Amino acid sequence: MTSPFLSTTSRDIPIVPDRAVLLFIDVQNFSCHPDGAEWAALRAEDLAQIRDPFLAQMRDHVVPRMQRLQAAARRAGIEVMYTTIESLTLDGRDRSLDYKISGFNVPKGSWDGKVLDEIAPQGDEMVLPKSSSSVFVSTHIDYILRNLGAQQVIISGVLTDQCVESAIRDACDLGYLVTQVTDACATFGEARQAASINAIKGYCRQVSTDALVAELKG
Repeated sequence: MTSPFLSTTSRDIPIVPDRAVLLFIDVQNFSCHPDGAEWAALRAEDLAQIRDPFLAQMRDHVVPRMQRLQAAARRAGIEVMYTTIESLTLDGRDRSLDYKISGFNVPKGSWDGKVLDEIAPQGDEMVLPKSSSSVFVSTHIDYILRNLGAQQVIISGVLTDQCVESAIRDACDLGYLVTQVTDACATFGEARQAASINAIKGYCRQVSTDALVAELKG
């Protein structure tokens, strides 16, 4: 039996599996693999200062936490979803103005647009290609979540201070209770990570991977 509406007075509501979705944001080859196209134009010194520390953090800490979240959600019967930066066309003519100005184009069907192998979707888990920072702007995710009866969105992904923040704010404004798994999100450097976590805390419940996995087991 589906649970009733969860809360209109607090964000600090434990996850109710049949009302929740786990959403991984932009954990894809484009930016989370050393051969991803995001790194193609960087100079050697920038690769050493920007790409390599970020990918090391992802490999050694963040992706293993994502794997634990994914496994815990599946065990609890929570819908697992993914969004990736990927245009609906090869030349990216459909992408947002901001992405055009930024030079982001992940062509339709490309390797760069695929979810990282380490957290690859299983079965019919949904992957939503997006062509703007917020998944709520350039996909039908709100429609899908409402069809699923979801009221809670658990968010993990990259970059913490860009697409993750955009998703949290939009989900909140659309009436979802958002749980950000703070140590399963990543951006470039500790200072940016800390600033983002602090800036967005008024919009969501913030928990660690350990805490959420323990909650789902309980």
